[in-house]
Amino acid sequence: MSSLPRLLYTSLLMLLAPLAKKRLAREKVNELSDSQRAGHISPCQQPVIWAHCASVGEVLAAEPLLKQLQQRHPNKQLVVTTMTATGAMQVRQRFPDARHYLLPLDLPWNTTRFIRTLKPLVGIIFETELWPNLIHSCKQAGIPLMLANGRLSAKAFTAYKKIRPLIAEALQSITLVAAKAPVDAERFIELGFPASRLQITGSIKYDLQPPSDLPQQAASLRAEWQRKCVWIAASTHEGEDLPLLQAHQQLLKDDPDALLLLVPRHPQRFDQVAELIQQQSMNMARRSQQQPVTSATQVYLCDTLGEMLLFYAAADLAFVAGSLQPIGGHNLLEPAALGVPMITGPHLDNFAEIAELLREVGGMKEIQQASELAPLLLTLLKDPLSRENMTSAAYKVVESNRGALAKQLELAESLFV
Repeated sequence: MSSLPRLLYTSLLMLLAPLAKKRLAREKVNELSDSQRAGHISPCQQPVIWAHCASVGEVLAAEPLLKQLQQRHPNKQLVVTTMTATGAMQVRQRFPDARHYLLPLDLPWNTTRFIRTLKPLVGIIFETELWPNLIHSCKQAGIPLMLANGRLSAKAFTAYKKIRPLIAEALQSITLVAAKAPVDAERFIELGFPASRLQITGSIKYDLQPPSDLPQQAASLRAEWQRKCVWIAASTHEGEDLPLLQAHQQLLKDDPDALLLLVPRHPQRFDQVAELIQQQSMNMARRSQQQPVTSATQVYLCDTLGEMLLFYAAADLAFVAGSLQPIGGHNLLEPAALGVPMITGPHLDNFAEIAELLREVGGMKEIQQASELAPLLLTLLKDPLSRENMTSAAYKVVESNRGALAKQLELAESLFV
């Protein structure tokens, strides 16, 4: 029987279903996508470990934990669901032995059909994907659920407080939460999750293990480019590309040999950003088209998926985007773990705790507006000692906070071993 909050939520979702389906149609993976959104999937022959990752960022964050589970439980089938097609691509690339499905639209008949067919031993939801009917279907089927790397940004917390009865019911049906920081733990508890079932484990993002051949791959790229100065604008959003390109134009006046690696966050914007670069009369090469970086290239448009670590490793300096616009920022630990000095904008809500740790030790530089970027780039690129001090401080933050992976692995296994 549905509770009143969930009944109201389901009724509203039914009314909005045509709009939701139209939006989800843009995330098609293959001809089975629509049926998967309705919960129609194929059963697995082996016992199932099910993980849900909303999109690319969550897949990357989940990778260390899921690979450990695969190695330790080879007789079990890993199934990973995502909301997006780009997330699906990352799952297939990083987990070739896993099975992937698109997550069903959160209507009770869809989610019940999905769970009854999948019959997972455990469900591991990464970060903040709280779908009330999906969670209820797991509870009805007796499936233990873990919220791994649990986080609640200030923005998400404010939004969830407005529908607290619905969220509290969903949270109380989750078996345990592994929160990444005390502030996240406090927010989960305030929304209704029992404190007795919550552990603060830290973030498994600190346990990032770059591929062993990454330095060699990065050195190979630098040898191809033959540039002394390379900087990256990583995970840009609409409204950020133009000021970043303008900063690069200023940098080029001082160093005409400088190269910008521009990495848009979302694939649907790749062509749009390419047009913007052309409108700025800048010489561009596109990674997806295997265009070579020549002596005339000013911007290398990195319009591929799954290569962010390589681009970071090939750069002398990084600007972590999603922070000039009120997006909340992106992963600060990737450049920190790779020894790349970083700059960010002022909007870091999604990584507030990590930003504070880096800020305290001088592990990053922050700007308040785009006009400050070019002068800071010039200063840092001419000061290798400052860059070295930044990277050393940032790397110590990463090293001192490792260990969440082992804790969350133990918690996950406690639910099914």
